[in-house]
Amino acid sequence: QVQLVESGGGSVQSGGSLKLSCAASTQTFNTYTMGWFRQAPAREREFVAAIPWGGGDTSYADSAKGRFTISRDNTKKTVYLQMDSLKPEDTAVYYCAASVRATMVLRRSDYDWWGQGTQVTVSS
Repeated sequence: QVQLVESGGGSVQSGGSLKLSCAASTQTFNTYTMGWFRQAPAREREFVAAIPWGGGDTSYADSAKGRFTISRDNTKKTVYLQMDSLKPEDTAVYYCAASVRATMVLRRSDYDWWGQGTQVTVSS
């Protein structure tokens, strides 16, 4: 069982930045692909970004490209999501997730464990 705890959410104005963190409980963190998803009210949970165990070949949703950066520190068992140039449409609950799969981890169903989420609110 993998426990994931997100932090770093909050309220910012449009154009601002936030850095989300997700700490994992597992000793095998460095074997998992990690991802970030988000869910806005009345909308489906959607993929934001993913990073493989080694840190290379990151993937981003089109909405995140050029503004968000996913990274990880395997020694700290933590994955991060740096969000810059935030827009009101980025307002959502952000979830981190862990997957045992090494490739094609863009879908919610590809992930095996989830955190509880952290709220991000961007005001105009």
